[in-house]
Amino acid sequence: MDILLQIIVISCFAIVIIALFREKTDFLFFSMTAMLIAATSIYFLSSDPVSMEEIFLSVDWEVIFFLISLFTIVAVLEEKKIFEELARRITTKFSTNTRTFFWVICLTSTISAAFIEDVSVAVIFIPMIINTSEKMRINPAPILLGMTICINLASTLTPFGSAENILIANQFSLSSQWFFINMGLYFLIGTISTLYLLDKFILRKHIEDIWTPEFVEKKIPISEEYMEDHELVIVRKPIPRNTFNKNILSLVIFFSLLILIPNILFIGFIGMLLFVFINPRRGESGKKYPDISYYFKQVDFKLIFFFISLFVLVFSFEKAGILQILENFVLNIAPANIFLLSVLILIVTSLLSGLLDNVPVTVLFIPIIQSLVDNSFVALPMLVAFILGINLGGNFLPQGSAADMMTLELSKKYCVDDLNYKRLLKVGGIFAAYHIILGIGYLALQTLVFL
Repeated sequence: MDILLQIIVISCFAIVIIALFREKTDFLFFSMTAMLIAATSIYFLSSDPVSMEEIFLSVDWEVIFFLISLFTIVAVLEEKKIFEELARRITTKFSTNTRTFFWVICLTSTISAAFIEDVSVAVIFIPMIINTSEKMRINPAPILLGMTICINLASTLTPFGSAENILIANQFSLSSQWFFINMGLYFLIGTISTLYLLDKFILRKHIEDIWTPEFVEKKIPISEEYMEDHELVIVRKPIPRNTFNKNILSLVIFFSLLILIPNILFIGFIGMLLFVFINPRRGESGKKYPDISYYFKQVDFKLIFFFISLFVLVFSFEKAGILQILENFVLNIAPANIFLLSVLILIVTSLLSGLLDNVPVTVLFIPIIQSLVDNSFVALPMLVAFILGINLGGNFLPQGSAADMMTLELSKKYCVDDLNYKRLLKVGGIFAAYHIILGIGYLALQTLVFL
């Protein structure tokens, strides 16, 4: 019976992975179907009786509600175009010097990606970069490469830099201070060295290029209607200064509270209510009032329900005895040397994240890392390796990163011919390998200095 149950649960997990690989497939339908089959199977077939209450409580509801709060805040900021305004101000101020523009726009987009979804950063900053490059008549490809490669590093800096980080931070009680102290140096070295290498070997080769995109070469009249029809860049009017300032101040308050107070659910609700309150909407009567229902409608709940499905699937793995088999296997092959074990975790999670979706890999490996911690292995280097592997491994292939694919899509729309799949695969792959090697060096430093 246990073998049958294990086969069913593993098959359910495989269905989710396959659905994630097929872009045109509704992965949420298959993940929820797999969750229902797995939960039903352990309820009726498990030798250890399982109640519906246990299945319900297997979901980490603190993470779920924090994600809803965070996504609502992002919906408010996107509605008010706060980050778009930030990008506009940067491009206006630094558009006279190519290298300064490169460094400032890449650093700003990277830091922004540490707090909001990397795809949102790409959608906001790429049109601004291309628009400014067209005005300066410089090739935007090196700047787009710098932004794309560096925002993939941003998720290592904060516990809310990616959905995977939220899961890891909640499971192992990792605060914002923990991330800044233990991941900050890697983020700083990785970002600065990456931009320096891109500046030296890529930007300087193109700095004298005169860029004339296809729609300029063909001398097409660029009216606003033409831009709208062809999804080209339109520089919109700046938002009111008061709206921008109060939202930036609220962001500072929100992130400060996340650093000072470890309860992410409490701070998530406070932050969500704060942003909804300072951004009231005008009702039919003409009066403005906070409208949280409106912003809830803007939230994409697909990822929320996907997480719920994964929590139940992992619980099914545990009840079917699959996790115990995996944990015993890892404990048997785990080297006694903590540095070698951490490198093994970094490499394995990097490879799996490059081949599979990051979220299922994270959810599957959390109990394995927890088992290693429970068996007296030092937690710090393993957690650093886990965070690096999960967040950086998917960058070896462009399709492993949603931000990379968005960069390619927008570059094609905006006629940036120098940035195609082949070039991003080559340059991005080289830097992904560099970031992993840098991570191994960082782990060596940690085990020598801090342990």
